Amino acid sequence: MKVGTQNRKGTPAVPIRTATRSRQKARAEATRRKLLAAGESIFARDGFEAARLEDIAAAAGYTRGAFYANFDSKEDIFFALLEAWVAERMAEVNALLEKYNTPKQRLEALRDLYAQFAKNRRLALLSLEFKLYAIRHPRAQARLRSRNRAMRCSKEEIWDRVRPALARDILVPGPAAATALGAFSHALLLEHLVDPTAMPSDEIERLLKATFETVLATPNR
Repeated sequence: MKVGTQNRKGTPAVPIRTATRSRQKARAEATRRKLLAAGESIFARDGFEAARLEDIAAAAGYTRGAFYANFDSKEDIFFALLEAWVAERMAEVNALLEKYNTPKQRLEALRDLYAQFAKNRRLALLSLEFKLYAIRHPRAQARLRSRNRAMRCSKEEIWDRVRPALARDILVPGPAAATALGAFSHALLLEHLVDPTAMPSDEIERLLKATFETVLATPNR
C-alpha cells in the first residue's frame, strides 16, 4: 500500500495516511463545534434539565451515536460550553487590560467591562440553572466546584495586574470578591428578566459599577 506520493517535480507530497488523519480530525472538530452550538441553543430554549440529547443531536444534524462519540452526557456538553464561555471571557479581559499601562486604569476598565457582562442573558440563566441542578446532584456539584477552583489561578493573574490600585482594607480577598460580584450581577439580571420596569438596564449598570467600587474599596477617588 502506498503511504505517500510525489508531485511532478519529484518532491514527496503529504503522506496519504497523514492527510486522511488530518481530514478525520477536521471532521471530528467540526462535528463537536456543531454539537456545542446546538447544545447552547437547546439549553437556552428548554433549560438544562428539560433539554434532551436527541434534540441536541438533531439540531446539529446528527444522531445520538454522534453525540456519544463526542460527549459522555448532557452534563459533559454543558461543562464543555462553560469552559468555552470562560475562556472567551478571560481572553476578553486580558485583551482589555493589555490596552492600559497603570493598575488604576486597568481597574477602571475592569469595572466597566464587569458592568457589561450582566447583559449576557443566556449565560446568566444557564449558569444559574446548572448551579441549582448541581446542588441537587452531588457528582455535578463536585465537578463544578473543582472547575471553579481550577479557575482561581487565572483569576489571580488578573488580580495581580490591578492589585496595586486596590485599597489595603479591601472587604474580601480577590477570589471571594470575584465570586460575589458575579453572583450580584446574575441576581440583578434575573430581576430584570422578571420585571424590566422594576430593574431597568441602566440602573443595573450603575449598581454594578457602584458595587464593584464598594467591594474593592478603590482608594484615591
